[in-house]
Amino acid sequence: MVLKLSKKKALREMTKRHFVSYTNPNSEIAEQFRTIRTNIQFSSIDHKHKTLIITSPSSCEGKTTSAINLAISISQQGEKVLLIDANLRKPKLHISFNLKDSYGLTDVLMGRQPLEEAIFQTQIGRLDLLPSGIIPPDPTEIIGSNAMRYFLNDIKEEYDTVIFDCPPVLETTDTKLLAGQCDGVIMVLKSGKTDREKAVEANRLLRLVRAKVLGVILNERE
Repeated sequence: MVLKLSKKKALREMTKRHFVSYTNPNSEIAEQFRTIRTNIQFSSIDHKHKTLIITSPSSCEGKTTSAINLAISISQQGEKVLLIDANLRKPKLHISFNLKDSYGLTDVLMGRQPLEEAIFQTQIGRLDLLPSGIIPPDPTEIIGSNAMRYFLNDIKEEYDTVIFDCPPVLETTDTKLLAGQCDGVIMVLKSGKTDREKAVEANRLLRLVRAKVLGVILNERE
């Protein structure tokens, strides 16, 4: 599954670009995210992919924007969706949603806050957001903890689809740890930026942990 996302000049402003599936649902980009949504559904006819990871080989390839718009697109179909910032080193989702000093994933995993009080209701379809929370001294330890495994089991009972915005595969071990526990991974590549060898290596590392790579989103440069 490879889909091109062409960026238009009218959508260069960050907020509009991040939420184009909501702010401009009739646009070509929004339609392409609906196509991605459909492809994911057809790839899981026998077993629904409830937990999805959005990642990339390296930084600045558009994975957070892709995670937001895919989550919006799925929620617009009537599903209850939870978007989670699992980038515990350089979280960005709280910035995109203009949240400050919010509780999040790490607070829930460490027992500092119940899940229902850490969830942010976006008012976009049935989309909820769980920010990263406090940045821990050792993110890898938290991602690989028993608490995360229990969390994954519990969260699948509460939501139809859970989407994790994860760190780049080649920059941390966090994503590989989580990928092996989730139903599918979608890799985001940027045309003209992503190194082919890095993309191949990222795919190899994901398959080593038996992650199911569902496909690739190819972003075009402006």
